[in-house]
Amino acid sequence: MVFSNKDALYCTQLVTLANNYTSEFTMPNTTRLFFQQSSQILIFLFLFLPLQSLYADDVIDQEPGVPKEISAIIAAKQHPYLMLSNFQNRTEDLETLYKMADHELVWLGNDDSEKNITDALNVLADAPAQGLNPANYDTETLRRKLKAALNLESDAYKELALYDTAISISLLRFMHDLHYGRVNPQGINFRLKPREKKLTLPELIKQHQEQGTLSQLPQLLEPNLRQYHKLKQALAAYRQLAANTPPLNLFIQKTLQPGDSHPQITDLRRFLITVGDLEDENTNTEESSRYTGDIVAGVKRFQKRHGLAPDGAIGKDSVTALNVPLSQRVTQMELAMERLRWLPQLHAGPSVVVNIPAFQLWAFDAIDQANANIINMKVVVGRAMKTETPVLMAEMRFIDFMPFWNVPPSILRKEILPKLIRNSHYLDQENMELVAGFGNQVQAVPFTESSFEQLRQGSLKVRQRPGGKNALGKVKFIFPNEEDVYLHDTPANALFSRSRRDFSHGCVRVENPVGLAEFALKNQEGWDREAILQAMQSPRTLRVTLKKPIPVLFFYTTSFFDQFDNLTFYPDIYGHDAVLLGVLGKPEDLSDRSLFISTTLSPEALIK
Repeated sequence: MVFSNKDALYCTQLVTLANNYTSEFTMPNTTRLFFQQSSQILIFLFLFLPLQSLYADDVIDQEPGVPKEISAIIAAKQHPYLMLSNFQNRTEDLETLYKMADHELVWLGNDDSEKNITDALNVLADAPAQGLNPANYDTETLRRKLKAALNLESDAYKELALYDTAISISLLRFMHDLHYGRVNPQGINFRLKPREKKLTLPELIKQHQEQGTLSQLPQLLEPNLRQYHKLKQALAAYRQLAANTPPLNLFIQKTLQPGDSHPQITDLRRFLITVGDLEDENTNTEESSRYTGDIVAGVKRFQKRHGLAPDGAIGKDSVTALNVPLSQRVTQMELAMERLRWLPQLHAGPSVVVNIPAFQLWAFDAIDQANANIINMKVVVGRAMKTETPVLMAEMRFIDFMPFWNVPPSILRKEILPKLIRNSHYLDQENMELVAGFGNQVQAVPFTESSFEQLRQGSLKVRQRPGGKNALGKVKFIFPNEEDVYLHDTPANALFSRSRRDFSHGCVRVENPVGLAEFALKNQEGWDREAILQAMQSPRTLRVTLKKPIPVLFFYTTSFFDQFDNLTFYPDIYGHDAVLLGVLGKPEDLSDRSLFISTTLSPEALIK
């Protein structure tokens, strides 16, 4: 809570009053102590009561008029016209807007009132184009009240103030939601960097109202990302498709193979044409029930766009994806756009992005350039519902060739200790050793009954030496973070052939570690492909410090455009879509103080 000079004055007066009272009257010490303690409690209550009660006298002292009514509405932080009547978290912006107008009307009472208000309402009504809900901004209520508001008498101070502030609050809410999002990502365990508050929303309203360009506000406030713009375009198209396309409801008793017959092939063809996976060409009726040719090719394209093995065989997973209503795909795109609003400004230059439910990694020379060089590879992520890979932002600072694997406490406790109890040679068989702490220069501790007991008590740790059995393979990409996760090579390459790849303990295994190392080191002298391959055969661990850290983003979105401009959809493997939908179903204004304050540690404090 932040207190103004006025708040401090009220508190000072309370303290003075309490002290004077106990000093001016003769009373026993116990009674005096009671009054002093009581006064302190009263002061504490006053500090945490809504401050509008302290300002009531200021409002009462004002002359009757619009400024008095507007001040009362702002002080109350409640508005009877609005579905979400409490606007406490938008009060500061509202106060700023009306201070610029000397607490007079911002929308009503001038020659441009109808045009400006209509423009503002049109902006709110177009909220669905941004994946937002116009009901959250009371668009229809305000439109119904517009005619009456325009015809109010000049001395209808309260009614004028109510309508004027309702327009302002709704527009401020829309602008804030569009630019920053409707949910604090930290509150749902998306460990993203905090946003910078660079925009002053009231000044934008004033500027564009004066210029008659309120309709341009969404374009200025939406995320300036190609991904967002493409999703926005696709959202409009899919909304129309969802309204006009019946569900496919494909039913099969066994996997449908190319060449088989099926009574719903005509429906399947029509659906593939609708979603753009098959060109609209005429076909003769004799082949309409056979699953062949262009329909197989269309199914393969559909499968690839939905994270399935593009083999043309229509099994259980393919049927599930084909039968998802297009309205659900609309929702996935809306959630994707919401998450993009949470991202801070992405800086120019190289970056690495992992989309967890897509099981893929992209390394960009420039993340938001249309023709930027892009490296794409499969990844294995954390197991759903058990050891999920976290959403986070960090900076890659080191690469370890031939790394040690520092066994996490949970894996030690649940997996290694039980095996070690059954087999005292387990550590030797797995090329593991005991250590007092982690670090490339730390010496091993011999395995004895005494050291085993220390291990059980937690004073010793286990790590796996570099080599063919090492769980991290031959290279580890380090970006210090609170979750202690990283990208790494793996000896278990067979898992990359699976379409669903959530098998790890939380870290992310990469299909092409050499390619990723080349990307990260391409601007460092002496680190060409040959040097990288040589380092991956080194007899001991070699750490390379990057001259310039590379931003790393572990993201989670079940709908996005890939590097070939294909609109893709993926299952919600961690249930994050369901969680976000639940939060969005209970709309509230985001607090700027929670949105822009970070409690994350510095990268230096996270290096292990």
